[in-house]
Amino acid sequence: MFNIVLVEPEIPQNTGNISRTCAATHSVLHLVRPLGFEISDRTLKRAGLDYWQYLDVRYYDSVDELFDKYFKGDNFYFLSTKGQKTYSDVKFKDGDFLFFGKESHGLPEPLLKKYYDHTLRIPMWQNLRSLNLSNSVALTLYEALRQTNFEGLNPEGHLTGRQD
Repeated sequence: MFNIVLVEPEIPQNTGNISRTCAATHSVLHLVRPLGFEISDRTLKRAGLDYWQYLDVRYYDSVDELFDKYFKGDNFYFLSTKGQKTYSDVKFKDGDFLFFGKESHGLPEPLLKKYYDHTLRIPMWQNLRSLNLSNSVALTLYEALRQTNFEGLNPEGHLTGRQD
């Protein structure tokens, strides 16, 4: 199981899409406030469709709160256009945390500088700014799942234990 961390997400549709991806992969979604929307926002719920009942979502008032609870030194990765390594250069392991920043500014610069060795980028053509947040989460998460042999996911495409 992987952990997806959204630091101050701003667009409800992105968070809704990410919540659906987390539910489908049995990943935990961690949301760091402030959020740019209300959790009850219909666009958030609509993007996540009926997957909310399968989602494990946790809320934090700061990145420090999340660090205090889960940081082990080598289990956090930060996705940014400023990373030297690509997301496919590292060996992910079960339980890792993948951090993504807000749509307008990304992750805080001091955080990226402090953990530069764990800051990863997604290769893109020339000087394009970035990919959509929900796409970035999906491709990084699925690389981590591929590396761990899709452990815990049912090969028929359903969540383990779910038969509909």
